[in-house]
Amino acid sequence: MAELKLKTAIQSLGHTLALKDGSVRPQGFVFEFEEVPTIIQAFRRMVRGNEFDISEMAITTYLCARAFGHRFTALPIFLVRAFHHGAIVHNTKLGIRGPKDLEGRKVGVNRGYTVTTGVWARGLLAHEYGVDLAKITWVLSGDEHVAEYRPPANVVAIDPGRKMEDLLASGEIAAAIGVSIDHPDVKPLIPNAAEAGFAALAATGYYPINHTLVVRDELLAAHPGLAREIFAVFAEAKRRYVERLANSAEATANDLRYRRVMAITGADPLPYGLEPNRRMVASVVRYAVEQGIISEPASLEELFAPGSQDLLG
Repeated sequence: MAELKLKTAIQSLGHTLALKDGSVRPQGFVFEFEEVPTIIQAFRRMVRGNEFDISEMAITTYLCARAFGHRFTALPIFLVRAFHHGAIVHNTKLGIRGPKDLEGRKVGVNRGYTVTTGVWARGLLAHEYGVDLAKITWVLSGDEHVAEYRPPANVVAIDPGRKMEDLLASGEIAAAIGVSIDHPDVKPLIPNAAEAGFAALAATGYYPINHTLVVRDELLAAHPGLAREIFAVFAEAKRRYVERLANSAEATANDLRYRRVMAITGADPLPYGLEPNRRMVASVVRYAVEQGIISEPASLEELFAPGSQDLLG
């Protein structure tokens, strides 16, 4: 493979730093990293303009973009994972005793309806707490990355000039997903949310995927070995991070979360590859269909680039 220079947008995370600092280097191509103010901007630039050769991308943004024929394909590299029990906050003055009480009310969603945190949080409401999502009016504070997408009828835009935090604090909306607010009347909907996430992991293996990695289709077609080489270097960078994670005295909040995952599962806290993630990928596809993000389920193998479906790392 002739050496390629691939314009790449990914976050600087513990498990990607070896790629950023050059201590792990690919063979046959080089990464040309572009730093973006927030990784969300990279998602939008990739979806709207195909601006990168390789880009981190929210998994439901990818599912939606793929449904509209956008010309990039994911590798089973899952760069960000999170529990979402704590993503839902509510106004305590409105008599909401539990998730079912959100039915018939307005609930805010930070940014767009297809935002991955929103999809996972709504999945929790529906599948763990029996909430009928169709009985809620979802109020959005932004637009969608995928411009062609049209949300269901019970999804509306916030009134111009209003802020989601103000609507929540005043009680004009009952709850919101993905907002950060410090107000005495606003509390998490699910008590002990952090521990609830770890308990779900221990009980059922629930470990949501937020971000994957996508590559432009023309590059994958022109260079059949590219997917495997990209996977190999991302897996090696992550392996080094996980090795340090177990032994380092210093720890960030992310490090501590991944250590807790390791303690619960006894395994790699950031598994790459389709097979160890099959259940979570299937879940996010199911939720995306149920919530009107995509119209029909996708084959899990078809979601990932040829030559990458069998890789583990």
